[in-house]
Amino acid sequence: MRGGDERSEGMFSYVPLDKRVPWDHPLRAIRALVEDVLAGLSAEFSKLYSPTGRPSIPPEHLLKALLLQAFFTIRSERQLMEQIDYNLLFRWFVGLSMDDQVWDASTFSKNRERLMQADVARAFMGKLLNLPEVRGLLSSEHFSVDGTLIDAWASMKSFVPKDGSGEPPSGGRNGERNFRKEKRSNETHASTTDPDAQLFRKGNGQASRLCFMGHALMENRNGLIVDCEVTKASGTAEREAALTMIKRSRKSRNRKVCRSRITLGADKGFDAEDFVLALKGQKVTPHIAINARTYSTGTVRKTAVDRRTTRHKGYEISQRCRKRIEESFGWAKTVGGAAKLKLRGLAKAKGFFTFQMIAYNLIRIPRLLTAAA
Repeated sequence: MRGGDERSEGMFSYVPLDKRVPWDHPLRAIRALVEDVLAGLSAEFSKLYSPTGRPSIPPEHLLKALLLQAFFTIRSERQLMEQIDYNLLFRWFVGLSMDDQVWDASTFSKNRERLMQADVARAFMGKLLNLPEVRGLLSSEHFSVDGTLIDAWASMKSFVPKDGSGEPPSGGRNGERNFRKEKRSNETHASTTDPDAQLFRKGNGQASRLCFMGHALMENRNGLIVDCEVTKASGTAEREAALTMIKRSRKSRNRKVCRSRITLGADKGFDAEDFVLALKGQKVTPHIAINARTYSTGTVRKTAVDRRTTRHKGYEISQRCRKRIEESFGWAKTVGGAAKLKLRGLAKAKGFFTFQMIAYNLIRIPRLLTAAA
């Protein structure tokens, strides 16, 4: 017998949200880790808010919503609020009941900026990696480092001379601008949309674009990101950020890099004499790929990495392991939405990129814990 298309609207629901989420859903294990981290950050959250006044969005709810945005490739805060409103899985993960009102998108963005300015993202990553069950997954001796370009939220038409002498675009919503035979550089030009963005290209024959540079420090045991940074794009930014991340990870309260000698794998872009000497000064063995390119004169470039390093088996292992760091960049750009920023300014870019690396770790940690059990 065919059933009828009858609809009945119930006034009450007697099934809690937790019962509607399958017991083996991947977000259950991730939510348990996130709750442990947020419990440890409660004291720091209290310092950011006044004891009086109108209650704002709870920081715990806000941070969990940002993670959902990365997990499910949600392109904007407005769309995120819309999906939290009707998606029971999202409501359960954030901590809202079925009847709780969802926040306005502009209010959510304003509260998010407050947390990003307070460097909560870095504290979140530190607490996550210091959880007892996670600490056993990390190596404290073998690491890899690399960087990637992140397109800024700025058009090339906004890159104009600093003295205001440039030709303005033609009229209309998307006016034309002719850059032919015009020499542009970061010294003489700047973006009016995002002044922190720099004009940069990866190599000869590549297009120049306005971008930032994201950096990550990865431990080699399971390929988890232990630190990250965002800088203005330049030819030396990768090496400078690598030294900063190593020093910061060693000085932090919950240090993830041991203070004795460690190894650091990297690609040919890090094969510079001053960088190798700086690593050795910090008790770091440079497992760096040798840049032995041949100049137009026929001479071969002299490498800063000597035979005493490359002859060991550990050097070969580091060269294999270091390529796994590209997986984090690939996930952040294709799933996390970091291929092109939707925020302006270096400070906001740092907070956004750090949360993409946190989300990448949270995707992988439950699987690693299951495999290790």
